[in-house]
Amino acid sequence: MNAASFVHPRDEILQAMERIYRYRMTTTSGGNLSIREANGDVWITPARVDKGSLGRGDIVLARADGALEGRHPPSSELPLHQAVYRARPDVRGIVHAHPVALVAFSLAHQVPDTRLFHQAWHVCGEPGFAPYALPGTEALGASVAGAFAKGHTCVILENHGVVTAGENLQQAFRRFETFEFTGKTIIKARLLGREVRYLTDAEIAFGARPRGVPSCERSLPSSAEKELRGRLRDFVHRAYRLRLFISTQGSFSARLSEDSFVITPSQADRERLAAEDLALVIAGRAEANSTPSRATGLHDAIYRGHPQVGAIINAYPVNATAFSVTGAELETRTIPESYVVVRKPGVAGYAMQFENPDALAALISPKQPALIVENGGVLVTGRDVLEAYDRLEVLESTAEAIINSRSLGPMAPMSDEVIRELEAAFFKPGC
Repeated sequence: MNAASFVHPRDEILQAMERIYRYRMTTTSGGNLSIREANGDVWITPARVDKGSLGRGDIVLARADGALEGRHPPSSELPLHQAVYRARPDVRGIVHAHPVALVAFSLAHQVPDTRLFHQAWHVCGEPGFAPYALPGTEALGASVAGAFAKGHTCVILENHGVVTAGENLQQAFRRFETFEFTGKTIIKARLLGREVRYLTDAEIAFGARPRGVPSCERSLPSSAEKELRGRLRDFVHRAYRLRLFISTQGSFSARLSEDSFVITPSQADRERLAAEDLALVIAGRAEANSTPSRATGLHDAIYRGHPQVGAIINAYPVNATAFSVTGAELETRTIPESYVVVRKPGVAGYAMQFENPDALAALISPKQPALIVENGGVLVTGRDVLEAYDRLEVLESTAEAIINSRSLGPMAPMSDEVIRELEAAFFKPGC
């Protein structure tokens, strides 16, 4: 049974709206969420109430018989939600909001192509488009419901915003967040002036292949393991808060001993990750009853090949990821910190992470501790959790600065003389 089954609909809606508003994926007055219960009752956000300060008592109950219960009127988009629920009996949760990236697509009457990443395609499927109708009307509900009736789970509303739906509100939120991230990445990628690369059917299939890890029994956790789990959890939370991860993508691991490491689990919400959710991998085998990241084999290959690596992050920060979907060079000779922390990132082909993790691991070195993975975000390594995380932050900041600089004119990288000076000051010979 879904763990959220025991959370009251009021609280589920509050938790999701708090996250959407916190990350500026809607405004004070915009957006609405709902949950449909098995008896047909619908819980929905209220009309004209500050989304940044919603309380439990603000959520409205629209009974299946048409009666309303609550201190406020329901969202004016209640007809839209009800129309989608009628069109899709499998849907139990809906998110409607106006995140800037997806609004941009709605203004251009375009739909983001979720084939940008295998996970985006897996989570969102093929998105739909709903022609314009007046907000709050039955006509808008019919337009949106028509798109959902075709099987879509993410729908762009012409000159309006987006609606996502799921078997529960958590799934609808994951689709909303992943869809918004995909749209934002496409926009950033196009600013680089390069053609955006999308995955083929065969490449999508690579990402969908099972990548199970054999299991093993384990002893009680040591104090060192407990410490490492807590540290890793805290940095995953920080990365999520800073949008270096989204809830459906990315993995983070840290070495515990020569042949063991702790790694984030598969399909777990990064914001709510607990230390006990992390999986211990020993000599290529995961502790029993755990669900380690599908990138576990890749992380294992890197640790086996590089004793100096103490932590690894696969992530999809939006600016750096724009480079991964265009093939544009991510030049780190921008400011001293960028070059010193990141060095010169390598490039790994999309299929390497699935077909030949040892070959991808061989691309890592002290001079090349970070990789841009084609349509797969970035991979960074470090001697410990802090160094890997810092490298990820600096890589993303560098990518954003490069993209922003394009509106000002050609970028002028640091000279070879400056690079030689930095090499002499910060690196040992041969490193």
